Amino acid sequence: MDRDALKKLSKDELVELVLKLQRPALTSRTSSRPPSTDRKAKRSGSKPGGAKPGHKGHSRAPSKHPDLTVMHRPAECAKCGRAFTDAAQGHVISEHETLDLPSIQPIITRHQRLSCTCGACGHRTKAASLAQGSPFGPNIQALALYLKHFQHVSYQRLERLFSDIFGLKISQGGLSNLLRRSKPALDAEKAAILQQVRQAEAIASDETGVRIEGVNAQHWVFRTQNAVLHETAFSRGAQVVRDVMAGHRPAFWTSDRYGAQQGHGKHHQSCLAHLARDIAYALEASNDLAPFWLKRWIDDVFAFWRRLPGAAASTIAAKRRSFDDRIGKILMAQTTCDLTRKLLAKIARARDQLLTFMVSPPGLVEPTNNACERALRPAVIARKVTNGFRSVWGAEADAAVRSLVDTKALAGVGPYTAIRAVVTA
Repeated sequence: MDRDALKKLSKDELVELVLKLQRPALTSRTSSRPPSTDRKAKRSGSKPGGAKPGHKGHSRAPSKHPDLTVMHRPAECAKCGRAFTDAAQGHVISEHETLDLPSIQPIITRHQRLSCTCGACGHRTKAASLAQGSPFGPNIQALALYLKHFQHVSYQRLERLFSDIFGLKISQGGLSNLLRRSKPALDAEKAAILQQVRQAEAIASDETGVRIEGVNAQHWVFRTQNAVLHETAFSRGAQVVRDVMAGHRPAFWTSDRYGAQQGHGKHHQSCLAHLARDIAYALEASNDLAPFWLKRWIDDVFAFWRRLPGAAASTIAAKRRSFDDRIGKILMAQTTCDLTRKLLAKIARARDQLLTFMVSPPGLVEPTNNACERALRPAVIARKVTNGFRSVWGAEADAAVRSLVDTKALAGVGPYTAIRAVVTA
């Protein structure tokens, strides 16, 4: 706004403009911005590092099955000087463990195809032809996949890593071919996960930006109780969800208030964590009482959610009526603050989606979409580190391997173990 436009503003408009400029800046606590965008506290006012007073120290628990036990006996008697033999009996007075890695080097297996001459008839018979695909085995393949997709190691650094640590020469092209070779097996696993998602009663979804071949795209995630599906698409529209669901309409859908995420389930749960951040900002920026009442309301909702698994059905129904009545009264509050007015209007539009988790089967629906945000966080880190994908197949492979790993994680299986099981199958 230039000087002439400011001169045309009325006194009340100027007051409103000044009040807006005085509002606190948005942070990760009061908006959906990541913590990395927050201004860091000055060193003089920051908390000191190290353990706090009264903190109890922790040490590594001893291994139940050590690979080697070494007994250290005294060489001789401290009184008479008589030497102790290796067979001398002793009592353990202390013990500790040391850990190390074995020397790492590749195991090279040479395959030789032979022909043999029969001693009876003299006929010469050749061994069956051997498949000559990639020379690199499944352990190398699984490790390359893990390092590329979950430790965000570039092709150049992967080439150097295998050379420096394993003494193994693999070119960047060879690494690319190695990862590409894994895609059919990963796609098959992803297809099975997709079928699980299309049969789920409750689904939560979210999306974030990604770069593919220098073009802006979207990384989607769909999460159920026993499956996590990652998808990449060059769209943020609702058609992506419709394509994934293929006509399936679950009983419950959880997401933020983004329009493309609406209308895909019979009942919808809006993420209360997003709403809590909006309320926190209004509480800082406004002097109205409505944000304070909203803060009390949402704190009580979260507190009851934590007690929900052990609550009786009648208690849940009564609490839901109580929460709905309270939010209804808050929404009727009169306010002169435009920020509070917009917040109340947003909540009013989503009122029928705030307490859906209380009418679903216990544990099926959560009041927040934090699980999807946690599933997307590694992809966001990868985007910041690598700046995206140089090929569409690379982005598709990333979505497939993340679908596999996140789904297996629900059963307690680690990333490398899950990847290795697929590439060795």
